[in-house]
Amino acid sequence: MDLAMAEAGIRRRWEALSPWLDERLRRLWAGAEAADRGHGGVAAVARATGLHPDTVARGARDLEALRDGAEAPPPPGRTRRDGAGRPRAEDADPTLVEDLEALVSPTARGDPTNPLRWTLKSVRRLAGELRARGHAVGPSKVGELLHDLDYSLQANRRALEGGTHPQRDAQFTHINRAVARHLREGNPAVSVDAKKKELVGPFHNKGREWNPKGEPEDVNVHDFPSHADGRAVPYGVYDLARNEGWVSVGVTHDTAAFAVASIRRWWREMGEAAYPGAASLLITCDAGGSNGVGRRLWKAELQTLANDLGFPITVCHLPPGTSKWNKIEHFLFAFIATNWRGTPLASYAVVLGLIGATTNAAGLAVRCGLDPADYPTGLKVPDREMRALNLREDRFRGDWNYTLSPQPAPEQLPA
Repeated sequence: MDLAMAEAGIRRRWEALSPWLDERLRRLWAGAEAADRGHGGVAAVARATGLHPDTVARGARDLEALRDGAEAPPPPGRTRRDGAGRPRAEDADPTLVEDLEALVSPTARGDPTNPLRWTLKSVRRLAGELRARGHAVGPSKVGELLHDLDYSLQANRRALEGGTHPQRDAQFTHINRAVARHLREGNPAVSVDAKKKELVGPFHNKGREWNPKGEPEDVNVHDFPSHADGRAVPYGVYDLARNEGWVSVGVTHDTAAFAVASIRRWWREMGEAAYPGAASLLITCDAGGSNGVGRRLWKAELQTLANDLGFPITVCHLPPGTSKWNKIEHFLFAFIATNWRGTPLASYAVVLGLIGATTNAAGLAVRCGLDPADYPTGLKVPDREMRALNLREDRFRGDWNYTLSPQPAPEQLPA
């Protein structure tokens, strides 16, 4: 009975103290309890605490060594003396780190044919490859080694745009001067571009929005175009002076005719009232896409628009490979994408509602409308019509900078 009561007391003290003790202090405490019990103390403490008898006996020996001064206490912040404990894997295996680096960066290690270069380099797969090479290592240790080698999980970054055009900076200077001149004269200057096409229907949309906990909105598992109710083709016009934007949402294709129709609608819905005395219009746009430098239909449609407006339209294209610097991307489209993130674009009404509700701290105002017209692709503009354009190329890079003035009325043409 005395033995059972003694072990119960040891168990109570162990349960109260062990959560607050590190490995070494638990061992020393168990050794002190065993030494206090005398003969049979090691077995009694082992039964009460669940520790192995060898651990309890070692604790008693360590305690005796400390009392005799044969062992110095460990340095501050350590639970073991220097050199104690299991050696680090990279110390016991000198080639481990070198082989890991060869797997993670095969091209830097002179091994471009390594098949792992083209596979998912997870810590589990890396650990398997290292074990196949004779290294005793697990996924956790691989993660620690990668961290020590300054590796981290990273996504791709869009930063490569190809070669820099030698006249890139000169073209941006030209654009800035043209915009400043138009704004100084009270004429409109706009930035235009097409946004990424979107499927209309209950499809996944990147991002998250606030919903009742545990009640996310269900969407289709697959984004098959055949399951969509249509496609939304947004084309935007951003007023550089007024921080206002117009977005036409097409339903067929992003063509040059659709692009100019969107600009025409911006003028009718917003620009005409904002610039009643306008004498010209400046358009800045990318060098590619539906409003690209080499698009004949783009220039032919702009000629028709200039005829209807009654004043010239000047176009300045951004240099090739610099589309990310288009003003509309940062001042309009970025906020539209933020506003509809995490919301399925279930219908055209939802698309228009989200675009029209877009704003920002700077007071951005956005209006939009649906353009249900069909804009077929593959339309050709004959040479005869191109020669008839009232187009004047600028002295600096006339292929990037040009003006389309209204064509003379038929009665004004020479016989």
